[in-house]
Amino acid sequence: MRFLIAPDKFKGSLSAKQAAEAIEKGILQVFPTSTCTLLPLADGGEGLLDAFQETGNFTLRQSAVHDAIGREITASWLFEPSESIAIIESSQANGLWRIEETLRNPARSSTYGVGQLIRAAISAGATEILIGIGGSATNDAGVGLAAALGCRFLDDSGNPLEPVPENFTKIASIDSTQLLPLPTIRVACDVKNPLLGHRGATRIYGPQKGISAESLELVEAGLRHVSIIAAAHCGNDFSNHPGSGAAGGLGYGLMTFCRATLESGFDCIAKTLNAETHIAAADIVITAEGSLDSQSLEGKTPIGVSQLARRHGVPVYALAGKVSDTEQLLAHFDGIDSILQDGITLEQAIADAAGHLEQTAIRLAQAISEK
Repeated sequence: MRFLIAPDKFKGSLSAKQAAEAIEKGILQVFPTSTCTLLPLADGGEGLLDAFQETGNFTLRQSAVHDAIGREITASWLFEPSESIAIIESSQANGLWRIEETLRNPARSSTYGVGQLIRAAISAGATEILIGIGGSATNDAGVGLAAALGCRFLDDSGNPLEPVPENFTKIASIDSTQLLPLPTIRVACDVKNPLLGHRGATRIYGPQKGISAESLELVEAGLRHVSIIAAAHCGNDFSNHPGSGAAGGLGYGLMTFCRATLESGFDCIAKTLNAETHIAAADIVITAEGSLDSQSLEGKTPIGVSQLARRHGVPVYALAGKVSDTEQLLAHFDGIDSILQDGITLEQAIADAAGHLEQTAIRLAQAISEK
């Protein structure tokens, strides 16, 4: 029996690799002579580097960059020299996880560090960059990133402005004459929100980054102003494009200033990791994620794995820390199981996520053996 184990991370408790290893342990207790292939995956956000590093083809690089509030940090990224491909996880630079809650200040926060990571990849010789965006502390429409790559944002007297949101309404023009020549940039993104409006970056994601209800309209006006100036300068307007609102408008900035393409996060990563080939060669596929619910249907890893497995007629099962909206999900899997069984509380599940996931995999394997 050939099992392919292709999970995403269990956020806050297990990396995708750790989840795959726990599931393998459980499967081998019931099917000791089976072959298990581990394929840790991601859908474009945090965990992207882990997924690619496990392939063994990429080397870990580290670069000195600035975090969202301008502090000097060391951020990781990956490079594959034979193909000249760099993998960047934007939250390594501008991640919300890096900023203490008391220091979060979206009016002064910038994606400048993400631009520095792109510069580092270019300096290493990258001719293609895959960047996953998500988990950001920023709401700057990628203006900081553009500044790091050579753009200047000028006031009505031609003086350069610090590229942070509190200055956006003062921007009168953009000077891109010093913009670096850029390689092909692909953006792994499953967020569909536009830059502006009631479903835009500010109103949907701003509050969790520290934007107060009272300042939402002012912040929105700043982004709207930037988009008007950028559209006139660049000759395109991506403000309503699905995904332009991802990561505080970083999706917009990458498309506008870097001519990047936004792609389904899972599809982009699965293609690069040859996931479909692995799935087609398996007898049974097992995927997993920390939480499975109706939001998973919007392109999360387990649904992406399910679609590829269905394409090749391979049975596919899903495990999760917690499961809701089960009836909707069952149409996509041959079976679903959750760690939260037999009176296990969420706190207990998180405290020993690997052990409980292994037990859940044993339960699933036993059910498969009885079919």
